[in-house]
Amino acid sequence: MNPQKVKNRYDAVIVGAGAAGLSTALGLYRALEDTESKSSLTPRVLVVSKLQPLRSHTGSAEGGIAASLGNQEKDDWHWHYYDTIKGSDWLADQDAVRILAEQAPGIVIELEHDGVAFSRTEDGHIAQRKFGGHTADYGGHPVRRAAYAADRIGHQILHALWQQCLRQGVEFAEEWYVTDLVVDPPADDESGGHARGLIVLDTHAGKLQTIQADNIVLCTGGAGRLFHTTSNSWDLTGDGMALALQAGLQLEDVEFIQFHPTGLGHTGILLSEASRAEGGVLRNSQGRAFMQNYAPGHGDLAARDVVSRSIMAEIDAGHGVADPSDPDGPHDCVWLDMTGIDGQRMTALLPQVTETIHRYAHLDPTVDMVPVKPTAHYTMGGIPITDRGRVYRWRDGRRRIVDGLYAAGECSCVSVHGANRLGGNSLLDACLFGTRTGQTIAAVMANSDKPNDMADASSLTQVLQRRQAFLDELLAGTKNAEPSEPALADNQGEEPDTGDEASLNNPYALMGRLGRLMEEAVAVRCDQDSIEKGLRGLDQLDDDARQLRAHSGTAVFNQEVTAIMEVDNLLTLARAVLNASLRRQESRGALYRSDYPQRDDEHYLVHTMIDAKEDVSWQPVHIVDMPPKGRNY
Repeated sequence: MNPQKVKNRYDAVIVGAGAAGLSTALGLYRALEDTESKSSLTPRVLVVSKLQPLRSHTGSAEGGIAASLGNQEKDDWHWHYYDTIKGSDWLADQDAVRILAEQAPGIVIELEHDGVAFSRTEDGHIAQRKFGGHTADYGGHPVRRAAYAADRIGHQILHALWQQCLRQGVEFAEEWYVTDLVVDPPADDESGGHARGLIVLDTHAGKLQTIQADNIVLCTGGAGRLFHTTSNSWDLTGDGMALALQAGLQLEDVEFIQFHPTGLGHTGILLSEASRAEGGVLRNSQGRAFMQNYAPGHGDLAARDVVSRSIMAEIDAGHGVADPSDPDGPHDCVWLDMTGIDGQRMTALLPQVTETIHRYAHLDPTVDMVPVKPTAHYTMGGIPITDRGRVYRWRDGRRRIVDGLYAAGECSCVSVHGANRLGGNSLLDACLFGTRTGQTIAAVMANSDKPNDMADASSLTQVLQRRQAFLDELLAGTKNAEPSEPALADNQGEEPDTGDEASLNNPYALMGRLGRLMEEAVAVRCDQDSIEKGLRGLDQLDDDARQLRAHSGTAVFNQEVTAIMEVDNLLTLARAVLNASLRRQESRGALYRSDYPQRDDEHYLVHTMIDAKEDVSWQPVHIVDMPPKGRNY
């Protein structure tokens, strides 16, 4: 679209154009088509994306989308419900998980109707494969529940949803960057506040503008760039979660960061769980398949947090291997052995995995074992929402709805993943709760007698002025910058990003330093000392971030400007992650604290609610019919 067509006022603005954002837009338009609206006017809806939509990270999802279709063996949504709660280590809200599991088959069938080219069984049904943690009969044998399209399911879903949005006439603002979310504070004890609008940077023109909206939806994805080794694309910098914190809102359960067990060597590039579902086996330096020692019965298809910790335990025991591309380097990987998979089957069902190994490891998985190590993959926590996508504040033991503000997808937390997400549930979460959020907004629009004119734009104007002053200072150059010592100069085995001013005035170098700091602090395992060391390092990085300046005097297509803002978002979010991790003195799901190695339901069967001031409160988990018990695989 022509960026000059972006107006200052919309009925709804959706930030992010991955599966969650596109599903929200489609859910909204389709619900309005099915509703006798009191207004004959076409709603003004805009999707803002810092990328062209088909570059959204949804496109990289490989393995499958979970749904109890039962196409290849008996399945039941109640089993999916149980597996998701167990996988979450009993931290998921069970009323929300019920919606996820019960409505999953309908969402998959709807995606098929929208054009997703699922792989097929011989009789023409949607094909399904096994995925870690998904079982029959409440924890029995692994079951085929993940509907797949070879190993390119995310690509299929993203393209199908985007094409359907174009068919509906959805309006896009591509390569526009949201810098600020403006939320008026609560007017009284019953209110959670009111979302007024957004400040956005048009990178085509290099200009800031305000956008007022009755309804704002944050669908900005995760925050894998918090870590040096990540499967996430370069753009997943936690923008939506940071916008919420900076607007005075809370985040829920952000200490739970999932590490996918099979990142390729030292690249972090994901090798799908499908590689193990089709017969791949993890082996240590002695060639032993070790997962049966840690998860008898489920082995390589145990939940991801279990497999990641098992890999790290083998490495810690001296049974790791070096990446063949760096044979003299650290022995911090294990082998993924896919040689037992038939070559033709591998080509047909794992083409992307095979291509990735060929291209980036220069190995042939039909004859070579492949080095893998855990890679930062998914943020289970995020912006707290109801099962209808409404953002809320947790205050005085109650949820206070923030009027006009919604979220969906990985940046949000409806609490269906709890402390650990099962494979296949992320695409399902994004599509299902994105659709429900769009339907909720459509109902609000249909029941509104007249649009809100939102005449009071004073708060937006004030934020715009502050952001413009910040932008002007960035573009003024480096003459006032005062570099400080790098935060990680004392790291052993690291080449320090030292010294010279050019290195320090570099947002990408600062992101790299943050990634290494976070890996040392909380990757896969942590303790009080590592977390506190990380917080001290963040203080130094904050100082350096304040000195960042652009090297060009124009904001037009200036990626350095947006990178500096992304650094600010990552630092804001990193502090919340570390403080939430410090406050939760137990091990649960993806958070393993070696100083508190046991789960503590007596004190921590609660959600962590943290704000930018580092204030933490606790929200009880919704237990319906699955009381907590031991979690073994």
